[in-house]
Amino acid sequence: MSSSETPKTEWPELVCRTIKEAKEKIKADRPDLKIVVVPVGTIVTQEFDENRVRIWVDKVAKTPTIG
Repeated sequence: MSSSETPKTEWPELVCRTIKEAKEKIKADRPDLKIVVVPVGTIVTQEFDENRVRIWVDKVAKTPTIG
C-alpha cells in the first residue's frame, strides 16, 4: 500500500467465505490488526478499537455429534 492510500477498514467481499480465508485476507491487507472471531449474538463491548476487526460467524460447519 502506498502512503497515499487509505488503509482498508472493511471487507464485504469476505461474506460467505471461510473463517480461514477471511483471516488470511485481512492479515494480508492489514497485518497490524488483531482479528477476533465472534459468534453472531454474542454480547461484546461497544468501544471502538481501531486495532481490532471482528469476524462475525453464524453457521454450523459440521454435524454436531456426541462424544
